[in-house]
Amino acid sequence: MAQSYPSQPDQVIPEPVPVPVAAARRTVNWPHVWAYIGLSFGLAWLVDLVLYLNGGLTHPSAILMLQFQMLMPAFAALLLGMFFFKESLIYYKTNHTASRWFIYYYFLMTFAYLIAAVIGSIQTALSTTLSGYLLIFSVLGLVLLAVLRWRGGPQSFAGAGMAFGKIRIWLLYGLAMVLFYGLETLLNYVFKLGTLADITKMYPPGTTDAIPPLALLASTFLNAVIIGPFLGLIITFGEEYGWRGYLQGELVHLGRVRGVGLLGIIWGVWHWPVIWMGYNYPGQPVLGSLLMTGYTVVLSYFLAYAVFKSKGVWTAAYLHALNNQAMSFFVAAVVTPVSMVMSFNIGIPALVLCALVILLLLRDPVWKETD
Repeated sequence: MAQSYPSQPDQVIPEPVPVPVAAARRTVNWPHVWAYIGLSFGLAWLVDLVLYLNGGLTHPSAILMLQFQMLMPAFAALLLGMFFFKESLIYYKTNHTASRWFIYYYFLMTFAYLIAAVIGSIQTALSTTLSGYLLIFSVLGLVLLAVLRWRGGPQSFAGAGMAFGKIRIWLLYGLAMVLFYGLETLLNYVFKLGTLADITKMYPPGTTDAIPPLALLASTFLNAVIIGPFLGLIITFGEEYGWRGYLQGELVHLGRVRGVGLLGIIWGVWHWPVIWMGYNYPGQPVLGSLLMTGYTVVLSYFLAYAVFKSKGVWTAAYLHALNNQAMSFFVAAVVTPVSMVMSFNIGIPALVLCALVILLLLRDPVWKETD
């Protein structure tokens, strides 16, 4: 077929307006996805291997190592996005927003955890002290976020794929999560799947003798659901920017329902080495791995729903931190399950109850939107 030309010799055909790659693409960039999965899994499982070779979850530095592991998904996503994925919103040659300073800080914090993990593995007596010092990094990270958000404006993080989201969603969904875990705790007690916990065991002996039981319970609850989630916010960002920030943004091109389900499976498999070491489901490496995957699938749908509604990955980081703190509180301070496999926390009954909630959430039209 002959090529057509303008009817007038001096007619000028305007250049097409360039469309950003991220906005134009409607398919999954599988080479990038596999690179991310390989790096995030490789780094996290290497940490798990070191922990296993040093005695597993009984090692004094186990909590420190597990926190270090949680930083790996975001570290992998930030490293690849900033220096290797040229179309990324955070690529170092194109991202000149205030968010880049937080990324540099996150790299510094990850390096600090690496040093602390190495020292804690060798000098076990220093593990508790090191954890206390690392808490300073979390607090300073929150201060840095506030300053950068104030100086750069909301777009400085939103334009880099790190939007904070709507505070209304933080509060409403956070409240719903706490009430849900409260209901599960009540069900554990009613169906005799757990026993009343002794809250004093959460504290050093003798430190709570002068505090009335109800006052101690209320104080512990407030610390868990108000202060704890913010102190753990940077740590859970370590998972959420990787899973909900980067990987979800790719996989939803398969369709939101399918993509989030696949993400939940990947997230569950990422946890398997610590499950094999007895985390969450002691003595149940195979069934525990399957249950953890089921739990991460339903939790992925809830966190994704919150991100879709709030339009901010920090919403997922907050809810993730609140999830960890609230569940720990109800298990350790209120009703302790007899078996984690058969409990309304992360066991089979919990998965059935969570699945019913997710089926209701999936009726929202937001799941039919395209990305």
